Amino acid sequence: MFFEIINKDGKTNARSGRLFTKMGKVDTPVFMPVGTNASVKALTMNLLELMNSQIILSNTYHLYLRPGLDVIKKFGGLHGFMGWNRAILTDSGGFQIFSIKGNFKVKEQGVEFKSHVDGSKHFLSPEDVVDIQNLLDSDIQMVLDNFSPHDAEIEAHLNSLKVTTLWAERAREHFLKTNKNNYQFCIVQGGLDEELREQSLNELKGIGFDGYAVGGLSVGESFSDFERIVKFIVPGLPYEKPHYLMGSGTPEEILIAIENGIDMFDCVLPTRNARNGTLFTYRGKINIKQERYKFDEKPIDEDCNCNTCKNYSRAYLRHLYLTHEINSSILNTIHNVHFYLDFMQKIRYSIKLNQFQEFKENFLKIYKKGV
Repeated sequence: MFFEIINKDGKTNARSGRLFTKMGKVDTPVFMPVGTNASVKALTMNLLELMNSQIILSNTYHLYLRPGLDVIKKFGGLHGFMGWNRAILTDSGGFQIFSIKGNFKVKEQGVEFKSHVDGSKHFLSPEDVVDIQNLLDSDIQMVLDNFSPHDAEIEAHLNSLKVTTLWAERAREHFLKTNKNNYQFCIVQGGLDEELREQSLNELKGIGFDGYAVGGLSVGESFSDFERIVKFIVPGLPYEKPHYLMGSGTPEEILIAIENGIDMFDCVLPTRNARNGTLFTYRGKINIKQERYKFDEKPIDEDCNCNTCKNYSRAYLRHLYLTHEINSSILNTIHNVHFYLDFMQKIRYSIKLNQFQEFKENFLKIYKKGV
């Protein structure tokens, strides 16, 4: 068994569960820190383990280009290369390829693109992406999909859906022939059009995957559109399978998604915002560079037990940021990642108590007031 549902909230579609991978169990709902290049920025693997991060995300496209498959193969896969003994999910890199404007060409066989590193030309088929992820030995592998921007013309979305389904069929067939130890997720596309989303989901259901992801959100659309699509498509995902919302990561987005049945999240927000001096607390966000924190002796969050909050003041963290000290990124990232992991733990507990709705309402009431 790969996934079991343990608790269900009686008032919403929220649920808590557990993923079983060869590298250990993962409690859901779960937030996956982003380690695109086999590294979560500003954190060591040991720090992530101490914070009880159960699973992280890496990117197939980036690792294929650097350091290259020959390097990772020498270490027996991505776990050995990066020194991480827990679960890893690898994105296919399709989003990154299709985000490089003018540098890719989609064909039925696969996608041709230029490297953002050195401009060299490459071609990847859905089967190639499976083979690469098999070499990486990632516990959960995402299929290669064809992403189109949410504001694209309807014809672009139709073409994207056609290719996404075709590639998913081929990727699934190849995965089942070549991999017995890991799991594979598909990606529902369709932009902001409910009919296209439903079409994409029905086609992917017909193929059958270990898990189902929703892609193409949190890429510039309004929050109302985000909420509309999540409420429409997520309850239709196969109930007994894990549900993954790709790239969404504000606390508000996470709560809406969990309310509708999402189990897994990833986002660069906690690490990127940490490096930019923005810190998450249960009372809202703090911009640590502001003058009002110059003499502030309090920690980022008095109710937080992360290493940063137990040892350092807002004044000190402001000083580190303004003087461009490396420790600024490290200490800020420790706090933000801890916040996200703790946030998910509290959500899981609220679902167990059948109190998710109350948790959501109380959190947003305080969070929106700000610090």
